[in-house]
Amino acid sequence: MRLHRNLCFSVIDGLMLIFNEGQYADKVIQQLLKRDKRWGSRDRAFVAETTYDIVRWKRLYAEIAEVKEPFDRDNIWRLFAVWATLRGIKLPDWTYFEGTPTRKIKGRFDELSKTRRFRESIPDWMDELGKKELGDAVWTKEMAALNQQADVILRVNTLQTTKEKLQAELFDLDIETDVLPDYPNALKLKERANVFQTEAFKNGAFEVQDASSQLVAEFMNVEPGMRVVDTCAGAGGKTLHIASLMENKGQIIALDIYANKLHELKRRAKRNGAFNIETRTIESTKVIKKLYDKADRVLIDAPCSGLGVLRRNPDAKWKLQPEFIEDIKKTQQDILQQYSRIVKPGGQLVYATCSILPSENQKQVEQFLTSELGKEFTFVKDKKVLSHESGYDGFYMAMLEKKK
Repeated sequence: MRLHRNLCFSVIDGLMLIFNEGQYADKVIQQLLKRDKRWGSRDRAFVAETTYDIVRWKRLYAEIAEVKEPFDRDNIWRLFAVWATLRGIKLPDWTYFEGTPTRKIKGRFDELSKTRRFRESIPDWMDELGKKELGDAVWTKEMAALNQQADVILRVNTLQTTKEKLQAELFDLDIETDVLPDYPNALKLKERANVFQTEAFKNGAFEVQDASSQLVAEFMNVEPGMRVVDTCAGAGGKTLHIASLMENKGQIIALDIYANKLHELKRRAKRNGAFNIETRTIESTKVIKKLYDKADRVLIDAPCSGLGVLRRNPDAKWKLQPEFIEDIKKTQQDILQQYSRIVKPGGQLVYATCSILPSENQKQVEQFLTSELGKEFTFVKDKKVLSHESGYDGFYMAMLEKKK
């Protein structure tokens, strides 16, 4: 591979924003990809994947390069040199790479790879927490899986098309996909492609949604004609899936504290042809109280550490703090207490997170069931999805039924 100066400059600029200004990697990369209209798909892939790679392996590369934060521009070039050397890429004769100790880099890599926190490039506190909650062996496997690049998975919107039709339509555009046997509406891209430019996407035939995330709506056991409340709907990935499973019949009420996210959900719902969704911003407890005992199904897709989705959000490793996890656990329990009251007698509640930590998952459910409100519910089933077992994001979901 030959390195091109303008592409490398883009990566360096992006890393400066992510590491030194705390900007989100996905947003920075979106901006970088708009820099030069002449870039082809390979150029764009290089910028996106290299940036994500260096973010993912920041601790390991910084240790090898012997640089410390805050990184100046020369430090970032040294991280880049480590990345290129470890991939066997010949460094061009640029001033930034003068005196790069290629052989030393490989030796340091072999040495540091013996220690998990360096090998998997994670903060010490995260390594301790994962080991404590999952056990040494499982945490080792899970962290290795969470450092893999995420596949691109599509969820077929059955309100608009079928899996077979969409697969054929994409094949005609030279976009090949695989069917995933245990995921009824999923297609996996064989190679990364910009699917958002396709007519199929513009016509609402699919959404991009990880396979594990697709399990949540299926787990809810919804039926056409029900009243369903999605309490932390956000931009509505799961809401839209629920709408398709309900065949546009019945009512879905999508709640969130952020009006801008619900605005995005409305836009997506229109494209998807999902007409049974009503959005309501939670501006006060009145919004929740009006719904007490009204819903057949309630989804609490709770805010969480996001440790199950590090493959697609590698910068979260550096943004997350242990205090945040302690605080979010209190929020999760508060939300369970409040929003569970929306379930009508005989109805069901699904609590879900994109975390792999039992303290955010099973333990929250156990704590809720022993509370005064929780005594009105019985545990039905739960599902723990670990990345090293599934090949997709880490997730958790539990179903509780309200006694009649």
